[in-house]
Amino acid sequence: MTGANGAGSLPAHDGETSAACLAVVDRFRNSLAEGEAWPIALLTAVGKWGLPYEEIDGRRYQYLLLGEAFDWLVLAERLLNEVDGLVPQEEKEALLFSNTLPQVLQEADFRNLLGGDKYRGHLNFFYGVVVEESLLLAVEEEVRKQRRSRGFSDSEQTVELAYRRIYSESRDALLGAFRQELGLSDSPSLTLTELKEFTYWLFKRRFTSSDSSRVASDTKKGLERLMKMHRPNQLPQ
Repeated sequence: MTGANGAGSLPAHDGETSAACLAVVDRFRNSLAEGEAWPIALLTAVGKWGLPYEEIDGRRYQYLLLGEAFDWLVLAERLLNEVDGLVPQEEKEALLFSNTLPQVLQEADFRNLLGGDKYRGHLNFFYGVVVEESLLLAVEEEVRKQRRSRGFSDSEQTVELAYRRIYSESRDALLGAFRQELGLSDSPSLTLTELKEFTYWLFKRRFTSSDSSRVASDTKKGLERLMKMHRPNQLPQ
């Protein structure tokens, strides 16, 4: 099953798949008990996972965004919660909050552990959410610098101008189109998952509505801004 952008998506949420995922959790726990390095055991479990989302104790864990972008760190959090005490808390927090592992992992190893479909979904998430967020931040900084040089103070107008510069429309207009397309309610706020999906939706919109040179230029700008925050042991992207 593939998304519209060619990314491998996860199987439907059914009883058989749920049972298989419980088995993945058991294997993950057993691997840790047998002494396997936890990053390898974790990524192996992620690679074998089969659910696009779950609801646990009133919280929805959304692993696949818009059927295409795989947010594997949300799944990592869910799996690590199942083995509380078997992974050092400091290292767990470094992964979940800073995307940093206690050991360097090569991109090829990361790709092989996730598997082809999930790795493509991960790339969709990386470029469509992580880099897109960095692009918006970079343009906000450009707008803020220009406004200050003209004597204007910082305000919400900075964010609005950044959206218009990148997407040629206001944030409210874009958000309205996003909600209409997905059939979402007109709520005054977005959940974290909806915000990620909105960002991915904006990425796809930019990708399809801009010429290739503009897409490449904007993506480069987002990547350069992201690299300023890069840490040596962060996972390969």
